[in-house]
Amino acid sequence: MPDRRQPDSPTDDNPFAAPPEGRPDQPWQPRGGGDGGGDGNGRPDSEGRGGPARWDPTDPIQRRARYALLAGMWGFFFGIFGIPSVGLLLGALALYWGISALRGKPAPKEPGQETAPSGLAALGEAARPQRTAAVSGLVTATLAILLAMSSYAVQLAYKDFYVCRDDALTNAAELQCNRLLPDNFLGQVLKVRQ
Repeated sequence: MPDRRQPDSPTDDNPFAAPPEGRPDQPWQPRGGGDGGGDGNGRPDSEGRGGPARWDPTDPIQRRARYALLAGMWGFFFGIFGIPSVGLLLGALALYWGISALRGKPAPKEPGQETAPSGLAALGEAARPQRTAAVSGLVTATLAILLAMSSYAVQLAYKDFYVCRDDALTNAAELQCNRLLPDNFLGQVLKVRQ
């Protein structure tokens, strides 16, 4: 059956269509849907209902939630790849940013103004991605800090081995340092190879 086009209906929302008969041309205006400025058809929202709030880079609470996720993720990667000092620093920053994003306090009240909710509470239902970012940042920050601390603990527990290995001048002397390690899985991982 051939494709037949349906006649244009009055509800057709084509932004490139000519205005209806008898209506004067109007200058182009962006639609207001999704940002609380209208109902999605270019008309202002008469009932005062705003759409979901968007990511606002000027809001420090939302920025901290994103920073927590990024710093925690990179801190975890630095911990995995054996740079515990950077992993510890990024993990601590992510922990601070994540907690401060979740605890976001309202802005101070100015005289004659009501305190409006700010931070993640001001976003309402749209706060879910920011809250998820902050919590994910806290989780990855905790993992990064645990990796860094375990790395430092191993270096402290087997300090004699690390000093011996660093002071060895030949390969044979470096291989002799393996006797300072325990005969377990960790000893096998740290052991100097020929």
